[in-house]
Amino acid sequence: MNGEDLYVRPNVRIQGLVDRFAAWLHTLAPVAGAMNLANLQLPMLDSYLQQPDVHAAAVANPKMKGGFFVNVDRARLAEVRALTEEIRSANRAPLALAEAVKSAEAMIRAQATGYDLTPLYAQLPPELRGLTELVYDLDHAPSLRFMEPLLYRSDYHRESRQSIDLSLDDGSEPPFILSTPRLPEPGHVQLPLALAHPGIDAFFALRDKPRPFSEIREFLQVGDDATARTLRTLLTDDPRLPRDRNLGEGGRIRYYGHACLVLQSPSTSVIVDPLISSDSGTGDRFTYVDLPDHLDYCLITHGHQDHIVLESLLQIRHKLGVVVVPRNGGGHRQDPSLRLMLEAAGFTVKEVDDYDEIPFEGGSIVATPFLGEHCDLDIRAKSTYWVRIAGRSVFVGADSSGLDRDCYARIRENVGPVDVAFIGMECDGAPLTWLYSHLFTQPVPRKMAITRKLSGSNAEQALGIAGELRAKEAYVYAMGQEDWLQHIMATSYTPESYQLKQVAEFLSGARARGLGAEALLVRKELRW
Repeated sequence: MNGEDLYVRPNVRIQGLVDRFAAWLHTLAPVAGAMNLANLQLPMLDSYLQQPDVHAAAVANPKMKGGFFVNVDRARLAEVRALTEEIRSANRAPLALAEAVKSAEAMIRAQATGYDLTPLYAQLPPELRGLTELVYDLDHAPSLRFMEPLLYRSDYHRESRQSIDLSLDDGSEPPFILSTPRLPEPGHVQLPLALAHPGIDAFFALRDKPRPFSEIREFLQVGDDATARTLRTLLTDDPRLPRDRNLGEGGRIRYYGHACLVLQSPSTSVIVDPLISSDSGTGDRFTYVDLPDHLDYCLITHGHQDHIVLESLLQIRHKLGVVVVPRNGGGHRQDPSLRLMLEAAGFTVKEVDDYDEIPFEGGSIVATPFLGEHCDLDIRAKSTYWVRIAGRSVFVGADSSGLDRDCYARIRENVGPVDVAFIGMECDGAPLTWLYSHLFTQPVPRKMAITRKLSGSNAEQALGIAGELRAKEAYVYAMGQEDWLQHIMATSYTPESYQLKQVAEFLSGARARGLGAEALLVRKELRW
């Protein structure tokens, strides 16, 4: 068995973990991660330990989908208790950081009244000294600015908290990634590897370049034991790679679901917001085996958990050239650096600002503005993209809102009209506190939270975007309707949902204007 050359099975999935919770921006970025741990994850685990039946009832209730309830059978209560104790014990530094942020913010709210901030530095908690600056904005509102690169080199960011979970995708739905830790399961291989570990790349390179099992065990640091036997079930001697994954002529766009696109010419491949199904047995979708042999650029539009997805990025890191990310504002905890997070996870990253251009053979990528969808928080790390490839211009809009159509007119004026536009229409998203509550140090009134939502464009705004860009074709993303990503999206649309009615209104309005329009779902291919 050790000498047999083996490939990774096409339906292998990976979950990057931090403290056994799914790794994403708000678990990996040091300040956001500390506050997520202190204000969301540990209180949620404590609640489960106190009232497991309440959590079980909520998980079983479709109306509570996407709620912060732990989806673990109460028979494993002792395991959750042990994990909770382990997390508290191993994370004294991050928990102290979260408490220090809360204390410092209370101090500056009381004492930073527009006058000199110098005397307040002596009152900063020791956890923040040398790592923060006290600043005012032009309206004299005070805040903490964090020196984020230093935080990644401190005890607040430790690779020892990271691990990975490997398994086969059988089409079943994993637990919601924001609420449930990953306990050991039959058929799963959990390894204490940091996300940047080179063995992960070597493992997924086995999709088309087999290696002996003894070498696979070695680079994953797996002994000759039960773990090795489970690992062997994730491997095969048959790669089953489609012949059309690379492109010989013309241009092509493939839609992989959600907001994931692959744009190809014979010389260049660009993937956007990778979120790819690993369930290769259905035959109705593009999966990892359909990706080209090399991806020159990976464009990330923003830091939400459904757009910068480690479970997909780790699978393709071995074949990625450069990950392109929008530059953040610098030092504010609601706006962590995507570059620093991905570099710490082992990726090669290029940071761009509005209207920066990246030329490539036969085309270019231009970073363009992204409006809204972040609950009016001062978050700069978000970008749409204008891509010229194989003679066509493509606007990748992600969840950017059409709240100011003049923004899109200026995009057209500065970089040109588009042939194809991809637009997000999740026009009634979750409220402010659903994704960001752990970052606040004082309560957010519910009436305020529900007016500030994670919302993209409604029909009128989407028509404005397409019109101002002079688009010839427009496609609406599926907005989380694909069943394989419910563990990330937790959406529950019906034909009567406001969002779907707005999509129908957009399609009708677009066609009345002579614009080719379609709502995407699962799979689509455009060729020219």
